[in-house]
Amino acid sequence: MSKFLRGTLILLIATFVTRILGFINRIVIARSIGEEGVGLYMMAYPTFILAVTLTQMGLPVAISKSVAEAEARGDFRRIKKILVVSLGVTISLSLVFTPGLLLCAPFISKTLFTDERTFYPLLAIAPVIPVVAVSSVLRGYFQGRQNMKPSAISQVLEQAIRIALIAVMTKAFLPYGVEFAAAGAMIASVLGELGSLLYLFTMFKMKKRFRVRNHFLKTIFSGGDVFKELMIVGIPTMGSRLIGSLSWFLEPIVVSRSLAIAGIASGVATQQYGMLTGFALPLLLLPSFITTSLSTSLVPAISEANAHKNYRLLEYQVQEALRFCLVTGGLAVIILYLYAEPLMQLMYGSNKGAVFIQLMAPFFLFQYYQGPLQAVLQALNLADAAMINSFIGSFVKLAVIFVLASQPSFGIYGAALGIVTGTMLVTLLHLMTAVKKLSLTIYVRDYLHFIFVVVVVIIFSKLADQYVLTTESPFIRFLAGATFTSVLYIIISGAAGLIKKRDLLKIPIIKKWI
Repeated sequence: MSKFLRGTLILLIATFVTRILGFINRIVIARSIGEEGVGLYMMAYPTFILAVTLTQMGLPVAISKSVAEAEARGDFRRIKKILVVSLGVTISLSLVFTPGLLLCAPFISKTLFTDERTFYPLLAIAPVIPVVAVSSVLRGYFQGRQNMKPSAISQVLEQAIRIALIAVMTKAFLPYGVEFAAAGAMIASVLGELGSLLYLFTMFKMKKRFRVRNHFLKTIFSGGDVFKELMIVGIPTMGSRLIGSLSWFLEPIVVSRSLAIAGIASGVATQQYGMLTGFALPLLLLPSFITTSLSTSLVPAISEANAHKNYRLLEYQVQEALRFCLVTGGLAVIILYLYAEPLMQLMYGSNKGAVFIQLMAPFFLFQYYQGPLQAVLQALNLADAAMINSFIGSFVKLAVIFVLASQPSFGIYGAALGIVTGTMLVTLLHLMTAVKKLSLTIYVRDYLHFIFVVVVVIIFSKLADQYVLTTESPFIRFLAGATFTSVLYIIISGAAGLIKKRDLLKIPIIKKWI
């Protein structure tokens, strides 16, 4: 098995476990502090992501790419220089943005948001910025060397610590108010990130081939060439992520103010935003653990193929990644659309957010494509194009949210439509850029086959749900329905040529059986 495939499988498994643990996390939070508490948590969280994005400066992707290219040449001295310069930059920036967030928290909560109770979650999350900054550098280093195990295990460890602490923290702070309970959930996240960093640092100390502390400052000041190399990828990548983070930061502000224009009270607006972003969106984003793992592995793999000028291998990897996204994303969309109500009931004890999932799920196939396409652009030094695409999509998203959500007839559904509009636009722009750069062939027949498979599976699954799966238990209904739909989808996709025998043979246990 190739390093690329092995790394992807490791990350896929770890990310799946992480997402499942993350769901347990969210279930505990939702059942502990309710929709309003989740709304406060989700309003504050984008501010933290914005601060982290500014601190990282796009370095994780740049580090992964540069380390992969240096290792392909056997230049371990260069790898040390990359790592030292990156740590110097991120640590310095974190010392600026952490106190900056603490100082700006009163202004953000009272002036920008319509609910000033977000002040306490903002204070609680600020200390984690330097922790995440250093962790991201170490993850980029390991991923560049195509050693995905430390990154994968650290993600699982982080979520495990959160789950161990989340119920304790929210229960301890809830008597003081829902805003303090939301802050308690943030503190649990901080401690989870700290545990993840300690693990990554331990693994780095065990596996490194050089001393980082030797001449640390001298290496930083003499690393102008490395800094420039990292910034060539890092700045456009940061620009792309900054646009996304800034868009996410502005999203709750635009939503809350638009709903206020529509005549919806701030408490109700916070509750509705919590249902959309804290209940529905995590379920819609769950299948992206597959494409996230694929994206992480694609950057060093494509960078290495590009460095060796092996364009045939490069195009093959891109085509396989897109087909993989189509097949796995299609199944996810069908299951989410068909079984939104029992799934929401099973996860949160309420099906209030099911309507958001049914509205948005058909469009989220574009979301599952977006990560791998952006990874391809970054690996090919087209991060600036990805940044422009992200800016256009984010601007359109916020504009659509404001126009629709401020109308009483749309309300919070206008925010949902704005999110999917922006997602679709960015993905299509990424695809157009990749096709132009690589002269990729678009296999129209595969997409026609895919549409046929989706229509057939939905029809038969609905019939089965209506006449066979008549149980009142949301667990049995979802499990039986999702199993039936998955088996039917795999069989028909195989018959249509979307799933090929060589794909199955790449899975060791199936290869052994065959």
